[in-house]
Amino acid sequence: MANKNPLQKCFLFIILSINLIFVQAETVQISQKKTYVVHMDRSAMPSPYTNHLQWYSSKINSVTQHKSQQGEQGDDRILYTYQTAFHGLAAQLTEEEAERLEEEDGVVAVIPETRYELHTTRSPTFLGLERQESERVWAERVTDHDVIVGVLDTGIWPESESFNDTGMSPVPSNWRGACETGKRFLKRSCNRKIVGARVFYKGYEAATGKIEEELEYKSPRDKDGHGTHTAATVAGSPVKGANLFGFAYGTARGMAPKARVAAYKVCWVGGCFSSDILSAVDQAVADGVHVLSISLGGGISTYSRDSLSIATFGAMEMGVFVSCSAGNGGPDPLSLTNVSPWITTVGASTMDRDFPATVKLGTMRTFKGVSLYKGRAVLSKNKQYPLVYLGRNASSPDPTSFCLDGALDRSHVVGKIVICDRGVTPRVQKGQVVKKAGGIGMILTNTATNGEELVADSHLLPAVAVGEKEGKLIKQYAMTSKKATATLEILGTRIGIKPSPVVAAFSSRGPNFLSLEILKPDLVAPGVNILAAWTGDLAPSSLSSDPRRVKFNILSGTSMSCPHVSGVAALIRSRHPDWSPAAVKSALMTTAYVHDNTLKPLSDASGAAPSSPYDHGAGHIDPLKAMDPGLVYDIGPQDYFEFLCTQDLSPSQLKVFTKHSNRTCKHTLAKNPGNLNYPAISALFPENTRVKSMTLRRTVINVGPHISSYKVFVSPFKGASVTVQPKTLNFTSKHQKLSYTVTFRTRMRMNRPEFGGLVWKSTTHKVRSPVIITWLPPL
Repeated sequence: MANKNPLQKCFLFIILSINLIFVQAETVQISQKKTYVVHMDRSAMPSPYTNHLQWYSSKINSVTQHKSQQGEQGDDRILYTYQTAFHGLAAQLTEEEAERLEEEDGVVAVIPETRYELHTTRSPTFLGLERQESERVWAERVTDHDVIVGVLDTGIWPESESFNDTGMSPVPSNWRGACETGKRFLKRSCNRKIVGARVFYKGYEAATGKIEEELEYKSPRDKDGHGTHTAATVAGSPVKGANLFGFAYGTARGMAPKARVAAYKVCWVGGCFSSDILSAVDQAVADGVHVLSISLGGGISTYSRDSLSIATFGAMEMGVFVSCSAGNGGPDPLSLTNVSPWITTVGASTMDRDFPATVKLGTMRTFKGVSLYKGRAVLSKNKQYPLVYLGRNASSPDPTSFCLDGALDRSHVVGKIVICDRGVTPRVQKGQVVKKAGGIGMILTNTATNGEELVADSHLLPAVAVGEKEGKLIKQYAMTSKKATATLEILGTRIGIKPSPVVAAFSSRGPNFLSLEILKPDLVAPGVNILAAWTGDLAPSSLSSDPRRVKFNILSGTSMSCPHVSGVAALIRSRHPDWSPAAVKSALMTTAYVHDNTLKPLSDASGAAPSSPYDHGAGHIDPLKAMDPGLVYDIGPQDYFEFLCTQDLSPSQLKVFTKHSNRTCKHTLAKNPGNLNYPAISALFPENTRVKSMTLRRTVINVGPHISSYKVFVSPFKGASVTVQPKTLNFTSKHQKLSYTVTFRTRMRMNRPEFGGLVWKSTTHKVRSPVIITWLPPL
């Protein structure tokens, strides 16, 4: 597949180019070396070696062209060894050495280092986790305390009230994690809530040079804030009166407030590097985490060249549920990351809470927007102020319209409200530029990329963000009126917003171009304007020049939606400790809903049209229903391996997933990846127009009432008829398995995919699977 996909080639080239930029040229010899992740066949270690490090060092020595004058040996080149989630090492090699190493016996794959990026209160209530009927979910049980979530991110701020461990039982005796100490992080920084904290930086330092400890902590302490926010969203303890400058006031709590957190710091000022991330995954599995929450992304590689995919396959084999953010590349199609079927890929959606603000023009016309501004400078709602837009065209932004640093002429700006187009630089930074140039306010206008989606920010001067349509009208007024004026009013917090949820415009979209038969994203969760704990070392704007400090911050991104799902997975795990990661994912997907609070289909913030499964996956999470899904679609490690056997991978490429050397292809999916027992059903008709019908098979396990009967309902499709056999599933015992088939017969080949649903209904449960039918264009 790598040879067929030019988009994939381009993306990999960009990622590798970025890595090259960050390599620090301390000497000519060092500049020639890069970090490679080397996957090894553990069973191939010759008998003379007593441990794998000896063998790995010998392998590195055998391909090293020139020993350094200091007598550099193979183990000097090795940054990490991996032995739990998968087997191998990360080492510093030249390109030529890497090529020679790949030819060595026992070496399965040599993959260049990849740079990953972070995918940067009310959500428990919105998700139904504070209603009276949800008391059983929050009910105190010993098992609640035994679930440990590993969060791979920027570290943690241990003093936050969200990590208070009052009332928590002792740390489980089978926990094998550690609390690593360092700058401003002591043993006592960990407690019964933060049960582990580790740092991983060898790959980062190899690529960028030594960490500047004046700028960031070489310890688990979080200077960035992102890791603290995600960890608190997963499992933060309840904190009454949480707010950001009075906005979103209420009780902040994580999805699983009695679960424990282990923080694995893998991200630094210059990014997050795959060798560090893989070491953290490997260590987290060895430590004994039950859930991994990874709000990071680094583009898409084929399965056998994606080290995170390989590592999380090993985590899944060990029973660990893995949740990853889908990415913030929306609304462009094919913008997803983290698409492996054993990963739960999470998109972002809005909640029914907003932070409204208005723009009132001199014409007395008022436009709605959002803002989190709270400061001493306030514009009177009864007074009009001069308004200016420095762009040349209201419909298409240009360099002068983005309010870039140093781009504003003070004589044109002083004493005025300035209109700035969204994009290129951080949103809050634009306001800082306006303020520095003497402006008294800012209107932040969306462009076509963001459509009508509004993201609130804690601006440094009075500012309101508006949608693309409103922005065009405001800009047109400012450009055509000789004495354009406006005023801004910030209105605080509002709840009960309709419609909600809405799929966020920034949320990355499918389809999954590695495997169209596997629907991605899997589902969506709250990811817009999320209140959670924050670092004490950085302003809510994340600008170094901003002196403000807060205990909680409001952020948006799939980075925020991912920990919602991780936390709910922890809740499910606490109720069903014997469930596999696939069973937990099935419960989340089959109980997800696809209608908003106006009872209409979920909509897309980037436009007026309804969203599709390529945008929202199976739908929006419903934690209460996910605790008791009725039926689950289970998938074991061998089943996932059988899926890989359908992906045109060579025996050596498949070997990177066979940590256990006895795993081989048994071809149980009949060469059709659509037969993987996935909770979503995707029928992919090939280019050959003679293929008119296709049958897919699914198996469900009864986890509801022992005796129950389910009837099937399928939505109609224009291009194909859909037949399910049998039409009724009659269960007589708990954990009983029953299978069914879905046959698709083409009526007419459609130019676009068709979307629908298949629902199994009993008197107590409704189990829904999204259905996608795709016809590939004829050759």
